[in-house]
Amino acid sequence: MTTPATHITAFFDSYSSTFSYVLDQGPGSACAIIDPVLDYEPKSGRTSTDSAEQLVQFVRERQLQLHYILETHAHADHLSSAPWLRQQLGGQIVIGQPITTVQKTFSGIYNLKDLALDGSQFDLLLSEGDSLQLGSLRIEAMHVPGHTPADMAYHVITAAGEADLVFVGDTLFAPDAGTARCDFPGGNAHQMFHSVRRLLSLPADTRIFLCHNYAEGVTADPAAFCEHTVAEHKAGNIHVHDGISEEAFVSMRTARDKTLDMPKLILPAVQVNIRAGQLPPAEDNGTHYLKIPLNVL
Repeated sequence: MTTPATHITAFFDSYSSTFSYVLDQGPGSACAIIDPVLDYEPKSGRTSTDSAEQLVQFVRERQLQLHYILETHAHADHLSSAPWLRQQLGGQIVIGQPITTVQKTFSGIYNLKDLALDGSQFDLLLSEGDSLQLGSLRIEAMHVPGHTPADMAYHVITAAGEADLVFVGDTLFAPDAGTARCDFPGGNAHQMFHSVRRLLSLPADTRIFLCHNYAEGVTADPAAFCEHTVAEHKAGNIHVHDGISEEAFVSMRTARDKTLDMPKLILPAVQVNIRAGQLPPAEDNGTHYLKIPLNVL
């Protein structure tokens, strides 16, 4: 019996330069969605599901069965549409178990006294080495801290004859852009170096799928900008190619992070994403409000 081929379809949100993915094995198969976006316009405070509706349309047209909505971490650059997708398509919202560390940190920053700090907002918490089955695919959780304490990469073990693939979240960017910053609360450049080296110890043909690419032209052809192999990163990633020492990386990363502005959506995004994408509870007038801490970050 022939094993179905693995399909990865990339969707790109130009406002946050974010890739979302649908992982499946053909029409009618089980699927997973990775890092979905809820559109948010900060000037008006309005949310919309335009980006998420593209995912729903794709899943329904191919008659896919959504099993998992995988979050690589609590994103600082976009709000998650995971709860809305679950409402439309079913499935479980999944994140790494260390999200509890991020919840504890940011509950203090936002003074969220009513926030449960046990990850119970999510349907499923994965620890290092845990795995999920998706059709004939096995998805293994790889804890890759550094950008945040809770970053989780999802290593997809494919059929014989196909290269494995891994969704790395913000840990790696395109080779010409390097790696993610490490100066968010709980970030650590030493951890980032070891997380990246671990990812790059996977077989050379392993396909690495990014969460972001800020290059021109991505909107027109997301598939051309969303992936690179382990071999390509080892040969040409400007921050972590073979031969870069931990000391050199940490020195570079620390100096570079001092020059970076905070992401434009970090304050609205994190307080939503540590709730698994749920908006803060509505107040007695029926309106949801975001909290913006002043002079903290």
